[in-house]
Amino acid sequence: MALRFSDFVHDLRWQDLPPEVRNFARRWLLDLIGVAAGGSETQLSRIIRDHAAQQFGASTSSARMLFDGRALSPAGAALAGGMTIDALDAHDGHKLTKGHVGCGVLPALFALSEAEGRDEAEEFLTALVIGYEIGTRAGIALHASVPDYHTSGAWIAVAAAALGARTLELSTAHTREAIGIAEFHGPRSQMMRCIDHPTMLKDGSGWGAMAGVSAAYLARAGFTGAPAVTVEAEAQSALWGDLGSHWRIFEQYFKHFPVCRWAQPSVQAALDLKAAHAIAPDQIERIEIISFHEAIRLAVRHPRSTEEAQYSTAFPVAAALARDGLGPAEVAPDSLSDPQINALADRIDFAESDAFNAAFPARRLAEVTLVLQDGRRLMSGPTEAEGDPETPTPDAKLREKYRAYAGPVLGSARSQAIETAVDGLGAGGALSTLLDLVLSPARDQGPSAS
Repeated sequence: MALRFSDFVHDLRWQDLPPEVRNFARRWLLDLIGVAAGGSETQLSRIIRDHAAQQFGASTSSARMLFDGRALSPAGAALAGGMTIDALDAHDGHKLTKGHVGCGVLPALFALSEAEGRDEAEEFLTALVIGYEIGTRAGIALHASVPDYHTSGAWIAVAAAALGARTLELSTAHTREAIGIAEFHGPRSQMMRCIDHPTMLKDGSGWGAMAGVSAAYLARAGFTGAPAVTVEAEAQSALWGDLGSHWRIFEQYFKHFPVCRWAQPSVQAALDLKAAHAIAPDQIERIEIISFHEAIRLAVRHPRSTEEAQYSTAFPVAAALARDGLGPAEVAPDSLSDPQINALADRIDFAESDAFNAAFPARRLAEVTLVLQDGRRLMSGPTEAEGDPETPTPDAKLREKYRAYAGPVLGSARSQAIETAVDGLGAGGALSTLLDLVLSPARDQGPSAS
């Protein structure tokens, strides 16, 4: 299994990728960049970028931080980039991993590409696909082999190490060491702790990216690691046996809202009812939500930070009903004290469904009932969030979201230039153009300051 894994990491080429796989690589790349632009405005991102600049200085090779411009070690740039994307919970995810591949894989790849002078656009997109294929499988394997629910960083580390092995052109033996180091050092943090107490810890994605990038450089230097159980265990052989034939990049879901995926069916159901019946917030007497256990466990009703707002079900539903939608502004600090949103949040009652629990995680369901002042009860019926892989979001909607997230931060000209650069990758466009656009400071005033 280790040999097949290494062959896939090192031998896959652009011409081996079906056209739809190539398109999905660009698709997730653009979405992640938009989320990163929005995330760069958060306090979390500012703190982690300043920390990385202070603690992860460069020596022989360097990489700029995502939407910051300061150069530091590739491991530090991967850390800061992963946390910046994860700061705004609007990036792609995967049902069975109960987590997110792209938010850690992409900044690791940006850092490795710049640090090692790899400027081939087709190679970049091929490596991004490899990251999704390995990260998704590593996440499924980890959840199948341990009882606890770990953050995405735990298995992103394996994917980032694989990308490091490819970029550094490690041997099969050193690749195996890199994967083993990354799996051992990856942050096996307990996700439900952050669900119950939402803070800037988020999903561990930045730390996984950092651990994976570091693992590749350590392996090149001769550092050794234990065999990666998620890759080499016999029980996981079927999961890895279809590398290059079954493309799991198609299995990622698209997030229309910048909150935990578990809350999104409730948000979608509430918005559907509001649109269908032209309901004004002051008409709502009570909101009843039936969902699965994990969604109800997102229990913060009156968040004090954007992290608490993103790991809540009540607040996003209330914000969506109050403002006719849910975007970065609705989970930003300025919205947390909105009296109308908080009044609606107080009117929400929750109940758990055995059927919805049984369907999770393959399906995430919610049913919302709006009880109106005039006595009417408007029921959504069982609802899933839009963007699931079974019904992919049209590219036009993805681009609309990208512009909504990137435009206010980067300006329309730079946002459009990034979009053009992403579209051009693999079609004659230069990777260096994209790198300069996304690794320069987000705003004209330059990098963040302490």
